[in-house]
Amino acid sequence: MSEPASISTSIAERYATAVYEIAKDGKALKFLETDLDALQSALADSDDFRALIQSPIYSRDEQGTAIAAIAKKMDLSDTLANTLALMAQKRRLFVLPQLVKTLRDIIAAEKGEVTAEVVSAKALTKTQAEKLAKTLKASTGKTVTLNATVDESLIGGLIVKVGSRMVDTSIRAKLNSLQNAMKEVG
Repeated sequence: MSEPASISTSIAERYATAVYEIAKDGKALKFLETDLDALQSALADSDDFRALIQSPIYSRDEQGTAIAAIAKKMDLSDTLANTLALMAQKRRLFVLPQLVKTLRDIIAAEKGEVTAEVVSAKALTKTQAEKLAKTLKASTGKTVTLNATVDESLIGGLIVKVGSRMVDTSIRAKLNSLQNAMKEVG
């Protein structure tokens, strides 16, 4: 991992831990999850929002004012709104995507859940997704939430990542393996 990436992750983990503890003490974890959904949607849908948190051209005051207005418009909880204001003041808004991911991971761990990143050659049917989730639950012993994406270059099969484990059963991987084996022979 590169140094800037590890610094961002470290900053996000500290903020996420603090926000989680405050929300847990205030019995507001349900509100925190709603806030995270809203923030994740904003990050995915709004180029302006991403520019605000990542661009160095905005001053602390401009970021703080904009974040306060956004938090009010999104009806974020006081805990998260205050955290975002502090992050703007400290010029740390660039870690917001990592903060959202880290908070989701902390909440999932507390609930005994785990998220599996699944990449398939074509979209999984509901039946396939349920069967995969059931199989992964048996393997991990935790409730599994699937985050499925499609990558047609896999040709067929799946790539499944759960925590630090990854299983690649894609045809692309098998063809690459076969190609490497052929190179060693010749």
